[in-house]
Amino acid sequence: FARLCGVAPIPVSSGKTHRMRLHRGGDRQANAALHMIAVCRMRYHQPTINYVKRRLAEGLSKKDVLRCLKRFIAREVYHDLKTDLRLT
Repeated sequence: FARLCGVAPIPVSSGKTHRMRLHRGGDRQANAALHMIAVCRMRYHQPTINYVKRRLAEGLSKKDVLRCLKRFIAREVYHDLKTDLRLT
């Protein structure tokens, strides 16, 4: 599901750093929806605001924090979809 939405992590490490980027393929509309959810949560959802502050204090950039949030939200949506399909 993460690869379908374009948020699957792919290593892009050089010799000195260890970093991940998001998969560029997948459904652009799903990726845009995850991006909008992440941006809105970063602004209005208090647990997410606390998470962003903590990750920024750890030294991550805002772009890296957004990347982590999109992966987390995709995981939440996937589990909700699985649960919803089991109920039908």
